[in-house]
Amino acid sequence: MSTADKDGGSAGSPTVLRMLLGSQLRKLREAKGVTREKAGWEIRSSESKISRMELGRVGFKERDVADLLTLYGVDDDQERASLLALAREANTPGWWHKHSDVLPNWFQAYLGLEATATIIRNYEVQYIPGLLQTADYARGVILLGHTLAPAEEIQSRVKLRMARQQVLHRAEAPRFWGLLDEAALRRPIGGQAVMREQILHLLELAKLPNITLQVIPFEAGGHAAAGGQFSILRFHDQELPDVVYMEQLTSALYLDKREDVDHYAAAMERLCVEALQPADTITFLERFLDEAYPLTSR
Repeated sequence: MSTADKDGGSAGSPTVLRMLLGSQLRKLREAKGVTREKAGWEIRSSESKISRMELGRVGFKERDVADLLTLYGVDDDQERASLLALAREANTPGWWHKHSDVLPNWFQAYLGLEATATIIRNYEVQYIPGLLQTADYARGVILLGHTLAPAEEIQSRVKLRMARQQVLHRAEAPRFWGLLDEAALRRPIGGQAVMREQILHLLELAKLPNITLQVIPFEAGGHAAAGGQFSILRFHDQELPDVVYMEQLTSALYLDKREDVDHYAAAMERLCVEALQPADTITFLERFLDEAYPLTSR
């Protein structure tokens, strides 16, 4: 897998590499009939540590991986070297590490998933999706949650958000499918001029072959995801399950159990049916732009 790009996007983020290695270690343990408790004892740790390792939620010590491979009967030099190399690469900081002063741990995990996803499906009710925001709109959103932060911190957060967007413009960009509630368009974050620029930006992004936008107009009434925003991420490697991500004020929820993912995938499918189709969304945005944020509104 390739290393991270200079300032955003990656074909193999540390988060996903940990998930892949954890999945391989789980399969090896189960094939050998070793319990998590015994595996934990082998690396001078606990059953819960093995569980976290297999889920890719912690870093890997190379010594621990080597000891587990021995326990699981992996004696092929090439296979051991490959898995140990994966452990080393999984511990390499992601491109976002330089912004760690403004990044909570729970969001760093999402950036790792986002950087490696092949399909990102996102529903938003309050804001324009972060990957589609202009710098001025992003600044307006960030200021809502960090009213007392110094200007340098706000700028660092804006820069981070702009760097994230490079994932949509790299050579092997993921497919991004965004569903926007009309409320997100009508909320004038940053003022009229900022919103006009933001909607023009959406219209430009919608021309890209890997970006699909659908608006859910108010006239659609209640809909399948009225409870709040969520994203579903899918990965190229079939070893990795789809992940549902839901952001909260001070934390985030990650769901990867099949029944949970299926529930949200079904809701997303219903939203796609209830929303304006992509071509109609473009027409809606063009008309809405001049009605809600005319050029003279400055």
